[in-house]
Amino acid sequence: MIRIHQAVIPILLVLLSGEFCVARAEEGDSIENNGKQTPTTAMETVKVANDLKGFVMHPSGKKFIPWGHNYASADILERLSKDPERVKREFAEMKAAGTNVARIHPELPRLLQGPGDVDQQGIDGIKQLLDIAQQSGIHLKITGLANYQIKDRPEWYDKLSEADRWKTQAFFWESIARACASSPAVFAYDLVNEPGAAGKPEEGWYMGRMGDVEFCQRLSLTPGDRNGDAIYREWTPLMVASIRRHDPTRLITMGMLPFPGAYKAASEYLDFVSPHLYPKSGKVDEEIALLKKFDWGKPIVIGETFPLTCSQDDERDFLLKSREYSQGWIGHWPDHSPKELDALKKAGTATIEDQIWLSWVELFEEIGTAMTSHE
Repeated sequence: MIRIHQAVIPILLVLLSGEFCVARAEEGDSIENNGKQTPTTAMETVKVANDLKGFVMHPSGKKFIPWGHNYASADILERLSKDPERVKREFAEMKAAGTNVARIHPELPRLLQGPGDVDQQGIDGIKQLLDIAQQSGIHLKITGLANYQIKDRPEWYDKLSEADRWKTQAFFWESIARACASSPAVFAYDLVNEPGAAGKPEEGWYMGRMGDVEFCQRLSLTPGDRNGDAIYREWTPLMVASIRRHDPTRLITMGMLPFPGAYKAASEYLDFVSPHLYPKSGKVDEEIALLKKFDWGKPIVIGETFPLTCSQDDERDFLLKSREYSQGWIGHWPDHSPKELDALKKAGTATIEDQIWLSWVELFEEIGTAMTSHE
């Protein structure tokens, strides 16, 4: 079986089974780079445009079109602690390919030691990522509450009642926002990846297992007479308010499975909508029709896409056609560098998986100008 990048596993499960997992930079700032202080380029923050049809840089007002990748989806803080030079190198490689946004997934177990107890080492890692991103000229879409790796899940967290779990999740976001508020490198806070509103106690908090990871989680195991809309209308503003206590201006969204009806209530509290869409071979128009259903009068950024179940040509067709409805796109960055993948291809030793990854990077570079310069 082809090894699929962990960030796309939950979508693959959905596609195969149909199961629904229900501050401004000051001139002269610098960061440490290989023991030397290197001046950073002044970075602007990002806001929703006044017409609600896209994004602009602040304060210049220049149009901003998110174009990037999910990066190190299940181990970003672990990777950073073990090999910070690799992370710096890969951000530079992403930037060279035309990336301006990276979606990262810092794990909750590395950021909280208990209810109301932050892990300062994890927060320092977030700040280090912000510095690396700013130095590279890439904005971050920070996905929250990641508890993907089953082996790392804290027992104390999953034993909490719904009320205490939500309180802890709000504290998580307060801690992140407090650490990030002064950095212009934040594009958006992504409240949670592909949530389901409710489940039964015997089902547990998590969904979409493949191997040692699960990327989806439920918000409630005791919904009572609340439907999904009611749960999202309770949970989403609580998370938003937690962020706004420390960062009143940065954008907020949520990673959404391809089920627009499930998330419309949550979108009422978000600055933009972020569905995850993977076109199928020969069915690009159907995926465009699905994308249109996420048009709720707010900008759309496709938070995950990739030629997972289609050809490079179909993915290209989907991306180009989606420009009419979406204002940003985020794919997936490979664990091997594009140069390594290209060398394997030339040597005739690239696996099918290697070839898929290389085809994505080549497509990303090929159509980058068309995607980020359209009117």
